[in-house]
Amino acid sequence: MKKVWIIGCIVLTMIVIHSCEKDPLISDPNAVSDYQPTRYHLKVPPGFPDYFSDENNPLTLEGIALGRKLFFDPILSRKDNISCGSCHLQEAGFSDPAQFSLGTHGGRTAVQSMPVQNIAWMPQLFWDGRAKSPVDQAFQPVANPIEMDLSWNEAVRKLQDDAFYPDLFSQAFGTTEIDSLLVSRAIVQFEMTIVSSESKFDKVLRGETQFSELEAFGSELVFNTEEGDCFHCHGSILATDNLFHNNGLDIDANLAPGRFDVTENDEDFGKFKTPSLRNLVFTAPYMHDGRFNTIRQVIDFYSEGVKVNRNIDNLMKQAHQGGIQLSEYQKEALEAFLLTMTDSSIVTNPDFSDPNK
Repeated sequence: MKKVWIIGCIVLTMIVIHSCEKDPLISDPNAVSDYQPTRYHLKVPPGFPDYFSDENNPLTLEGIALGRKLFFDPILSRKDNISCGSCHLQEAGFSDPAQFSLGTHGGRTAVQSMPVQNIAWMPQLFWDGRAKSPVDQAFQPVANPIEMDLSWNEAVRKLQDDAFYPDLFSQAFGTTEIDSLLVSRAIVQFEMTIVSSESKFDKVLRGETQFSELEAFGSELVFNTEEGDCFHCHGSILATDNLFHNNGLDIDANLAPGRFDVTENDEDFGKFKTPSLRNLVFTAPYMHDGRFNTIRQVIDFYSEGVKVNRNIDNLMKQAHQGGIQLSEYQKEALEAFLLTMTDSSIVTNPDFSDPNK
C-alpha cells in the first residue's frame, strides 16, 4: 500500500511539472501574433548595378519608418542631445557642414562625416572601411565615446522603457524585445532608401536632357586619361569605386594612417575611401579631414597641389609635377560638370526628413 502511494505521488508530481512546462505551441510572450510587415522593394535607378541586399534584413515600410525615427532621435546618445541626423543633416546631403562632427560631450570627431547616400551600393563604410556592412556602420557610433557614448545595454534599456518604441519594434520585427541588432537593422533600412539618382548627370545618361558645352567639356576631362583622368576612382554611375587610395594630400611626415588602422598593412598607410562626387554642392567640406571648403579648392589641389609620398597611388600620374596642371578654363569646365551631379531632391524629399519634428 505504501508502495502504491509513493508511485502515485511520483505520477502526480510528474503531471504537475508537465503542466508547468511551456507549451511549445504557445508563442513567446514578446512575439506579436499578427506580425505582417509590408515589404518595400527598393527601386534600382536606370544604369545602377544591383544593390547589396541583406536577406537577414528585408526592407519593410514598418522597418523603414522605425529606422527613420531612430536616425533622428537623440535618445541613443548619453545626454539625449546627439542623433545620427546630427552628423548627417538632410540639408547637407546627409553629411556634416562642420569640419569635424560634435559629439554628445562636446568633443569633435577625428574625421569628416561621410554623406549617407546610396549606401545600398556600398560594401564597406567609413573613411578607413572598418565597417564591413551598413549594419556594422550603424552599430558603431552609439558606443563610440566621442560620438554618442552610450553602451548598447543602456541604449536598449532607454528604448525598451520608451512609451512608443516597443510597439514600433513589434510592427517592424514582430517582437517587443529590443536589441542592438534590430536597432541597427532598422536604421539601415531607412538609410538604404536615401537614393540619389535625379541629378542632371543622371538625366543626361537617360537621354532626358543634354550637357551644356562647358559641362560636356568637363565630362571629357573626367574621362580623359591624359588630362583630367578622374574616372579611375570616380567613373562609375555612383561616382566612386568604393576602394581606398592615397591621393597625395600630404608628404610622408604628415600622413594620417587611414586604411592602415584596419589592415595594419604598411601599403595602406595614408589610404582613404573614395568619396562619391554626387551632391558636392551640399557636402562641403571635402576630404577625410575636411581641409577644403570649396569644389574649386579641390580642383586646384589635383591640378597643382599633389604631394608625393611613399604610398601615393599609381593613378596619380602627374604627381611629380604637383598634379595634372589644368588651365583656368579646364578648371571651370570640370567644376561645371561636377555640379551636374547635384540632386536637389535628396535635401527636400519629405520621406527623408525628421519625423520627430
